[in-house]
Amino acid sequence: STMFLVGLSGGIASGKSTVVAVLRELGCAVIDADVIAREVVQPHLKAYQQIVHYFGTEILLESGEINREALGNIIFSHPEKRQLLNAITHPEIQKEMLKQVLKYFVLGYRYVILDIPLLFETNRLARFMKHTVLVYCDPQTQLARLMKRNGLSQAEAEARVASQLPLDEKRKLASHVIDNSGDRESTRRQVLRLHARLEDSLDFLWARLAVGAAAAGLGGLVYLLLQHFIS
Repeated sequence: STMFLVGLSGGIASGKSTVVAVLRELGCAVIDADVIAREVVQPHLKAYQQIVHYFGTEILLESGEINREALGNIIFSHPEKRQLLNAITHPEIQKEMLKQVLKYFVLGYRYVILDIPLLFETNRLARFMKHTVLVYCDPQTQLARLMKRNGLSQAEAEARVASQLPLDEKRKLASHVIDNSGDRESTRRQVLRLHARLEDSLDFLWARLAVGAAAAGLGGLVYLLLQHFIS
């Protein structure tokens, strides 16, 4: 059986969710790292119990779930607590991601798409991908979409965009770029072309995945976790 990994990323309000929706419609196997990061800290799970033990119940919402904003404020003010949080959550995130990759491998999928918000910031992960895909949009469009989506002022939106690696920089690192600056139909056509190219590929990368999972360790997921708690 042949299999390889495709890393998919973007920037805040660049339209990555639109691209993922089309890929899922096409039957692609997509693993959402952000969803996993949220799932592993749900009440009563191992990571949740450890977080509450070390950080206290004051970081909980009335529902019992973790208040991501409150916890984010703590870890950014205290680097040592950030490291503690990483040590708690990273093993659970990595195990779940690998479990899902193995599932798709057993099911015979030719490739798996890993949707990782900060793929290009965590180069330790990007290097194990056969292909890397960036969902891009021009800076003006990105800013306008973010302001409208989140109800932010221009200054607030600019600050959030500035906190990430610029899309123009990520564009230089990606092997494929989907320009989502235009309408949905234009984006869809680009996704269809990408899908056709991936389907035609017969690259074998299972051995590389196994080595990569061991070599990457847990450190490569730190930025992903932080993105989860502050986004």
